[in-house]
Formats: sequence, structure tokens, C-alpha cells
Amino acid sequence: MSEPIRVLVVDDEWMVRAMLRTIVQTAPDIVVVGEAADGNEAVEQARRHRPDVVLMDIRMPRADGLTATERLTHLTPPPHVVVLTTFDLDEYVHTALRHGAVGFLLKDASAEEMLTAVRSAARGDAMLSPKVTGRLLRRFITVDAGRSEASQRLTVLTIKEQEVLVAVGKGLSNTDIAASLHMSEATAKTHVSRILTKLGLTNRVQAAILAHQAGLLDS
Repeated sequence: MSEPIRVLVVDDEWMVRAMLRTIVQTAPDIVVVGEAADGNEAVEQARRHRPDVVLMDIRMPRADGLTATERLTHLTPPPHVVVLTTFDLDEYVHTALRHGAVGFLLKDASAEEMLTAVRSAARGDAMLSPKVTGRLLRRFITVDAGRSEASQRLTVLTIKEQEVLVAVGKGLSNTDIAASLHMSEATAKTHVSRILTKLGLTNRVQAAILAHQAGLLDS
């Protein structure tokens, strides 16, 4: 039997932490190893408990979730951070993703969506909810490089890797990519890893943003 996924819950409101703990611990394959009420405490708890996944609020006292997320990337190995957000915090989510967060989750998400986010993050798959990902990516496509520059970056990819990148941009998991492109899941995972390496990216969400910037999903 494999080890359960270790989760650290970070939010400055104790009621939110209690809710998240209750939801997460309903799953037999997930365990909450700690809680934190601010960014500094989150980093301390992560060093102590070595969680696989951190559910990270953004607006908190002392050190916010953005600062904590960036600091967590320096741990060895770093935990996978899923940002807890609401629609009005989109701009903060964008920064968090740049700091290494692997995905984001709305605070009013269902219990099933929360558990899916934890499991996806633990596997290294980004939590890219179709309901909110398109809105988030479209909003920030213009803040970085223009389309021509983004397209130029993709010239290092093979045709198959560009197909996989489009799938990543749609929010597909490795399992879904394998099914849609008629390859094994291991091959899909290898392609994603090569794409991130070639493009100098940290995670799948950054790859999805670049795919949108380059216009790969416009058609």
C-alpha cells in the first residue's frame, strides 16, 4: 500500500482551515500533517513536516501566500503548492504561479474538486479547472511577452511536443493527454518533462500560459 499524500493547510481563518482539514481527511489516501495561519508559519511547518502538497491562502498577516510560495521552492524537495483563491484575487494567483505554484483552487470548490486538486498536485499535474483557467490565462496573456516572442520560444519543440503542449494548455492530465494523442501515459509524462526543460519552465501552469500566449489554443 502506498504512503498517503501529506498535506499542509495554510489559511489565516481557523474556520477555513477546519473546513479544509475535514474535507481532506475524508479521503483514505490523504492526511493533513499540519496547519499554518500565515506565510512564515507555513514555511516553518513545511520544513518540519515535509508535506507533499500545500493548500496555500494568499492574503495573510506577517508573510502572505505569495512570499511563502516562493520560499517553499527552495526546500529540498519542494512541496507542490495549490493556491486557494477567489475570482477577485486573479492577479495574485498569476504571481503565485510564477513563484512556482502548480495550480489554483477556488475556495468555494466542491469537496470532490478539492480532493482532485490535492491528488493532481501530488502527481505533479496542475489543477487547471476549465471553469476558471481560461479566464485567468486570457486575463494575463498580455502582461508578458507578445505572441511573436512566445511563438519563437516554441520553435525548440518537436511537432509532437507542440501537440502535447496544446493539451497541457487545455488543462489535460497526463492520463487524458495519453488518451487524446494515442500514446502511453509514461510517454505523455516524458513529453511534458521535456517541454518544461526545453522551455525553461517550472511547472505545467507556466507551460499552459505560454501556449495561450503563442496562440496555440485560438483555433
